Amino acid sequence: MKRMVTLVEVAQEAGVSPSTVSRILSGTANVSQRKRHAVEEAIRKLNYQPNIIAKGLVRGLTMSIGVLTQDISSPFYNDALLGVQEALQGTDYVPVFVDGHWDSKDEETALQRLMGRVDGLIIMGGSLAEDTLTRLAESMPIIAIGRKIPERENHSLILDNYWATRKLMDYLFELGHTRIAHIAGPKDHPDAIERLHAYKDALEAANLDQDERLLVEGDYHESAGLIGVATLLESRVMFTAIFAANDQMAYGARLALYRRGIRVPEEVSLVGFDDSKTSEYFSPPLTTVRQPMHELGRQAAEGLLALINGEDVHLEAPELQLVIRESTRRIR
Repeated sequence: MKRMVTLVEVAQEAGVSPSTVSRILSGTANVSQRKRHAVEEAIRKLNYQPNIIAKGLVRGLTMSIGVLTQDISSPFYNDALLGVQEALQGTDYVPVFVDGHWDSKDEETALQRLMGRVDGLIIMGGSLAEDTLTRLAESMPIIAIGRKIPERENHSLILDNYWATRKLMDYLFELGHTRIAHIAGPKDHPDAIERLHAYKDALEAANLDQDERLLVEGDYHESAGLIGVATLLESRVMFTAIFAANDQMAYGARLALYRRGIRVPEEVSLVGFDDSKTSEYFSPPLTTVRQPMHELGRQAAEGLLALINGEDVHLEAPELQLVIRESTRRIR
């Protein structure tokens, strides 16, 4: 194993004191250009790698940021985590990922494990109470995706689930669909609540009756799509389209329809929400709402680093987009 070059060796090579090298590395040194050049040349010659942990301790930092997701295995969150990692490349910071499992108690437990071990938090969705978010934001830098931090809205990336769902429903109406089933997300999840409200408001705006048999609750996993379609078919309710509250449930719904010999989109149109990477390669390719999670993850990490450094941050989430593919068709 190759021996690590020490700061003292760099100082000896440059002909300066170790404290001078340390101050140059931390950006706090007021030294001549000659000394600075000598230190930089010594670092290059010896291939010196600064001890990031020690550097953080000097500043009172852990050099880590916590990232609370709801399902690390989900392709939806995976895109966001890749965005976080991309933003942290070239910095001294490393991410620490924890999972909330769509459960507020699990979220709080995960956050307790992070407290004191990270310099800031990125919170992705979840169901933590707003007063909990407020208390967290008062104790450390926080950026939230899909959640509003009271009195710190400029530290939140809020996505307009309601508007995007209305746009999706209007598209189905344009195709002639009036019997639209909805496989909803968890009833206590903010995104799922917004999408459900938009679904109901769209039906009302179109002067269509709300048949409660067309509404089933899911949990954002593929199995909920399977169960949702089974529930709809067992109720013998008529529908020509299914709006699943996320792409993963749409995948399960597609499988359930296939197993019963129901063709998509010839007999039933199917739409999701998220535009996960696999949705473009779904069979048939899935009509959905694109959430730019990679971009959101990158923005959140960059914003958090700015907060940690004492800078002002004002975040604005990009607009959600309707992506039309082959899983929908006009009623003939």
